[in-house]
Amino acid sequence: MIQSRKPYAIYVITKHGLKTGTKLFRSLKEAELFVSPKFISEAPKESKLLSLPMEPTLRESFMEYDCHIFVISVGAVVRMVAPFLVSKKTDPAVLCIDDQAKFTICVLSGHVGRGNFFTQKISDLLENIPVITTASDVSGTLTVDILGRELGWSLEDQDRNITRACAAVVNETKVLFVQETGEPNFWPLEKGLPKGVEYSLSLENVDPEDYEILLIASDRTDIKTTTPEIYSNSVIYRPKSLILGLGCDKGIPTEVVENGITKVLKEYNLSFESIKSIASVDAKKAEPAFLEISEKYGWEFTTFSAEKLNQVEGISETSKAASEYVGTRSVSEAAALLLSGSEKLLVTKQKYKETEAGKNLTVAIARIQFATRPEIRSESLEKV
Repeated sequence: MIQSRKPYAIYVITKHGLKTGTKLFRSLKEAELFVSPKFISEAPKESKLLSLPMEPTLRESFMEYDCHIFVISVGAVVRMVAPFLVSKKTDPAVLCIDDQAKFTICVLSGHVGRGNFFTQKISDLLENIPVITTASDVSGTLTVDILGRELGWSLEDQDRNITRACAAVVNETKVLFVQETGEPNFWPLEKGLPKGVEYSLSLENVDPEDYEILLIASDRTDIKTTTPEIYSNSVIYRPKSLILGLGCDKGIPTEVVENGITKVLKEYNLSFESIKSIASVDAKKAEPAFLEISEKYGWEFTTFSAEKLNQVEGISETSKAASEYVGTRSVSEAAALLLSGSEKLLVTKQKYKETEAGKNLTVAIARIQFATRPEIRSESLEKV
């Protein structure tokens, strides 16, 4: 989903369609209703005039909305939107509703564009029958290309092995999900994993030839180099699992902070995409560089009092400077541990400075301690 898009565009060209479109327009937050000239006088006053033919309107609107809802036949809609399609990664959702509002049909972008989600939502509002044809949704199995998205997970590569992995789970062939980190509820906790899907917390002793595909939730970037045979037969997800504890000299440039973080992550083979939050001492809550980098990447920024940080156990070294200037023996390490809930650092305090007279940055990293998924029940489960 592109953040700058508006939520919904509704298009109607018939009398019955106007009734359906008006109901949706009044029920959906921030929806916009496009009505043909023949019925525009009967439409809500906020409605927009729909050109006929529709091509001029669609040329302007197609990439401006997350979800396009046509109360028009599927065949007509397919022909109209075809010239505007670019990629499954960016195309918006397209839904069709028949003139009698008996069905809500997902036509385009069921997964990445959330078309299936929108279809169910609109169907619930209209109390009609949702029509969803993507195989993973129909069969109730893992949706490989958007797995964990609602939890903030991202794909390391949106193209590599995705089609093959989707086919593997739909065809119920042997698949292994390896969860090194991340929330356990990527699949409902009360349900056993789908048929064919096995589960492990580690890649240790895994033979990739035993499986059609491996699905791996990890914040490590060295899988490709340490186990290339596993990497080549895998799809890798990046959960938001890393907490960065930061300390710095006052007025440090944002670019220096970004460069320092990048260097430490690369050195310790950790993914930039897995950063969830940054943390520091209260004295740094207004530090411009920390505020700017958290806004740039959408990271949460949390600070703690010096008193709380002084109580944290598990730090690797104390800092005389930190004690003198901000009143705590540890900033970056203590902040990372406290926010993550971990008792052990993933990366101890690392110092970074770009020039001899430059500002100092310290970075420490901890991994969030997620709950362990309960025993998985699956018809094909075997202990790994």
